Amino acid sequence: MDNKVLGNKGEQAAATYLTQHGYRICARNFRVPVGEIDIIAERDDVLAFVEVKTRRGLRCGFPAQAVTYYKQQKIIQTARWYLRQRHLEDRCLCRFDVIEVYVHSGDKWEIRHIPGAFET
Repeated sequence: MDNKVLGNKGEQAAATYLTQHGYRICARNFRVPVGEIDIIAERDDVLAFVEVKTRRGLRCGFPAQAVTYYKQQKIIQTARWYLRQRHLEDRCLCRFDVIEVYVHSGDKWEIRHIPGAFET
C-alpha cells in the first residue's frame, strides 16, 4: 500500500472514530490557497480542526511530531479561512486536534486522539 492510499485510509479511520465518539463531520480535506485541513468536526459546540497522521511504525517518531510549527501555522491560517467563509469568527469555540493512526500487521488500526494538540 503506497503512502497516498495509506493516508486516505487513515483519514477515513479517523473520521469513523470521530463519528463514533459523537462528532459531526463538517468537512473533509478542506482546501484553500494557504493550506488544507484533513477533517473539521463539531461536538458540544466546539469546532475541531483535525490533522490526521498515519504511520506504519515509530521509526520516524510519533506521528504528531510531524505537525511542525510551520504546519500548525498553515492549519491555523486555513481554519481562519473556513471561519470567515461561514461567518463564524467569534461565534464558536475552536481547537486544533491531531489524530495519530497506527497501522499494525494485517488490517488492525490503532487511533490516538490528541484534543487541543496546539493553540493559536
